[in-house]
Amino acid sequence: MKGLLYLLTALGVIGLAAWAYRENHLTQQAMNERRALEREIAELQLAISIQRTEWAYLNRPDRLRDLVEVNFERLRLVPVTGAHFGEIGVIAYPMPEIRTEPGETIETFGQIEQLFGTRDVTEDTP
Repeated sequence: MKGLLYLLTALGVIGLAAWAYRENHLTQQAMNERRALEREIAELQLAISIQRTEWAYLNRPDRLRDLVEVNFERLRLVPVTGAHFGEIGVIAYPMPEIRTEPGETIETFGQIEQLFGTRDVTEDTP
């Protein structure tokens, strides 16, 4: 009976050792993957930083001005000035659609009254 108990104990220890080895291997593998991802992220961040620097260098105002002058005959580009913009008062806004039931009155105030016409003051108001 003692031999069976020793055998079961030894098998349990071996099983636990195999489980611990497997978990350690999976943990090491996950840590290696994490390190690889961190390296890739660092490389991509460096690439983004380099591209932002190149973009800023290529979009310098003096360089763009020179390019416009060199390619003026072909592109006909002109500098943007305040004269290229309109005033807000010239914008045509669409009139709002008013849906009412027959016989229903609309209360208007201020400028809305001017937009849709004035109310007849001779009509009976409660």
